[in-house]
Amino acid sequence: MIVLVVLFGSWLILRGIGALGVTALATWHDSVRYALAVMFVFTGAAHFNTMRRDLAQMIPSFFPQPMLIVYITGVGEFLGAAGLLIPRFRSLAGICLILLLIGMFTANVNAALKGLTLGGRPVTPLWLRTPMQILFIGLIWWATH
Repeated sequence: MIVLVVLFGSWLILRGIGALGVTALATWHDSVRYALAVMFVFTGAAHFNTMRRDLAQMIPSFFPQPMLIVYITGVGEFLGAAGLLIPRFRSLAGICLILLLIGMFTANVNAALKGLTLGGRPVTPLWLRTPMQILFIGLIWWATH
């Protein structure tokens, strides 16, 4: 849930800054791209702090090296965030982030079915996580095309 607060809070703040005259944030479309970058830096950081162990537990057991997967996906989130802000890479970053979200959804499903925790709190239930993933994917597509 904090991810939604980060996304929509930063989107509103960035859009407000755009309304004050910052042309890079002048539209909702432009400001959501920056807000998504903020969100992916926020979520990517979890792959390298104390939450990384919880993230590794979310990965289905048929995948080898769960901690390596956590690190790789964290780097992917950082690279995707940067790519969203570079016009030349924007479209590619959007496609890669969408594929990353689809791939990581298996971990979300696994965690929800196992009743795992993330940072000591229960993971987001699937009835909420599924529409959140769809929302993230839709916003990425809109922001990059």
